[in-house]
Amino acid sequence: MDFGEVSDLLQRLGIALGLGLIVGLQRERSGSPMGGFRTFPLAALFGSICGLLAVELNGWILAAGMVVVGALLVMANVEHRERDAGLTTEIAMLLMFVIGAFVMVGPISIAVITGGTLAVLLHFKPEMHSIARRLEDPDFRAIMQFVLITLVILPILPNQKFGPYQVLNPHKIWLMVVLIVGISLGAYIIYKFFGQKAGTLAGGILGGLISSTATTVSYARRTGKAPEAAGLAALVIMVASTIVFARVLIIIGASAPHFLGVAAGPIGTVLGGLAVVCTVLWWLSTKEKAELPEQGNPSELKAALIFAGLYAVVLLAAAWAKATFGTQGLFVVAILSGLTDMDAITLSLADMVNQKQIEPRTGWRLILVAAMSNLVFKGATVAALGSRKLLGRIVVLFAIALALSLAVILFWRV
Repeated sequence: MDFGEVSDLLQRLGIALGLGLIVGLQRERSGSPMGGFRTFPLAALFGSICGLLAVELNGWILAAGMVVVGALLVMANVEHRERDAGLTTEIAMLLMFVIGAFVMVGPISIAVITGGTLAVLLHFKPEMHSIARRLEDPDFRAIMQFVLITLVILPILPNQKFGPYQVLNPHKIWLMVVLIVGISLGAYIIYKFFGQKAGTLAGGILGGLISSTATTVSYARRTGKAPEAAGLAALVIMVASTIVFARVLIIIGASAPHFLGVAAGPIGTVLGGLAVVCTVLWWLSTKEKAELPEQGNPSELKAALIFAGLYAVVLLAAAWAKATFGTQGLFVVAILSGLTDMDAITLSLADMVNQKQIEPRTGWRLILVAAMSNLVFKGATVAALGSRKLLGRIVVLFAIALALSLAVILFWRV
């Protein structure tokens, strides 16, 4: 064994020892009688030696080591077992042994991530229990429905193209559903915990991540009955409409990372400009806090199926328009699709950029056109449902957003 091999082994043993010390320190501070600052690093080193011997001699050595650790835990349980105590420390000890063995035979980065995750999970036990207790039945149902959408439906869908223009891939379409529902569900969970305590800006941000259109409708209706709330409503609607551009960038980054490098500049410019407008508006507005209206569960299977159908229609419409009228036809599709939904057209255009059917500079311009169409639709919603005072403010604010978007479309050089 040369110096390089010895150095690598010592490095791996040191990493196993360090991970064991971190987890052991956490267990020591928690007052666990089953193991602490010395026991966990010893278990990690024992696993490392067993893993090394298993590679050099026989794999049964590793299994025997696991049996020994398990037997020691059983013996310790007989002496220290408390009524209604959990198995957290025991499982952590076994996992620490396995991590120690894995350090010797696998990628170090995976072992470090696993060990660090173990320490974090152990440390945040009170916070995790608090979250579990605060989840109500509708919240848990939302999470389980997301599991259904992600882990049950997605794997069984065929991953091949069907239909006209060969653009309908059930697996890929549903993967985009998972992406959109995941973003909305994350914001929905945050809303359930903090929505009623969120300030105006935070309320607008959550509203934009869940649904800017629904937020616009809710606040417009509110001012129809209480015109004095127009200032607050205008701010929340504007913040939610600004966050749409951030949501678009998130979607592009997740579905077409190389496209993001081109789209981030112009779309980010519009986002930044509108963020400045929102900040100024916030300073000028009332300090009253906004309470988000009750939000619907974004992981409902019906809503997911509706979005999947809408996305499929947009895919077909975009392919047909491109084949029939060229790039100019896509602007009509972007305007029509953007009226009520930005996600479907954004995903469709990102896919077309991925397939090299359109240039990235055309793709982000089409997305901005769809966003302008979406603003017009929300403005019409305010006109139909809101007070005249709110409409006056929204006309000015949305005019700024439309002018900024149009300027970027016309004058951005990339």
